[in-house]
Amino acid sequence: MREEEVLVSFQTLALPQGREESSRRVNDLREIIGYEFNDPMILQQAFTHHSYEEGCSSLDRLAYIGDAILTFAVTKDQCVLYPDSDPGMLTRLRSANVDTEKLARATLKLELHEFLRHNIFLLEHQIEEFREAIAKHPLHSSGLIDAPKVLADIFEALIGAIFLDCKSSFDTTWEVVKKLLEPVITPATLPIHPVSQLQELCQSRRLSLKMRDSWKDNGVVEFVINDACVGRAEYKAKRAIAKNRAALDAYNHLKCDQILL
Repeated sequence: MREEEVLVSFQTLALPQGREESSRRVNDLREIIGYEFNDPMILQQAFTHHSYEEGCSSLDRLAYIGDAILTFAVTKDQCVLYPDSDPGMLTRLRSANVDTEKLARATLKLELHEFLRHNIFLLEHQIEEFREAIAKHPLHSSGLIDAPKVLADIFEALIGAIFLDCKSSFDTTWEVVKKLLEPVITPATLPIHPVSQLQELCQSRRLSLKMRDSWKDNGVVEFVINDACVGRAEYKAKRAIAKNRAALDAYNHLKCDQILL
């Protein structure tokens, strides 16, 4: 396909600032991805959210494919890199490299969201909140941050688009995607999950830890020891995040000996 045809196919993907601006954005996207698409309409689909217009060809199916490809690719890569690691470690490592937060970080770092066609209310606000939150956790928050799912969907859809465009070549897809995922989390940089961190501390001190869960009523999760609250968090959007934040709060209090039990 000639570059003029590629440009026409991308007209609706780029911002409406004329042919010159469209051409610049097409080139920007090509440089970011590091892959030359044979069928640019697949790429356009990867950057079209179902909210854009009724009945549009959206990224959902491509994201479904991309999710499966990425999970398998990371699993295979880790088994080669870490032959002595047990399945439990590999599972935690894989999760940290393919979860919503990790993929959302990759999308934000590459600014792929700038190419998305959508009508999602307050998406820009959500992205800015996410940008501010990850500044406190340079690599990964281990479940403390609520990442916008659409950012992860973009990355997964891009993987699916590359896979289909290169005629289902797993090696070609992974060669491109692995670079986009940098920095990859390794066993040395894998953060400890807040709940696991708290449980390990309590076990070492022989403390009986319990969770008090009223999330359905008020979005609050607490951790208690001897009926004393040692950690609390409120987050109504997701129970898991409230739990993780409460665990971190409890860990920090116990670690600093700020409470008496």
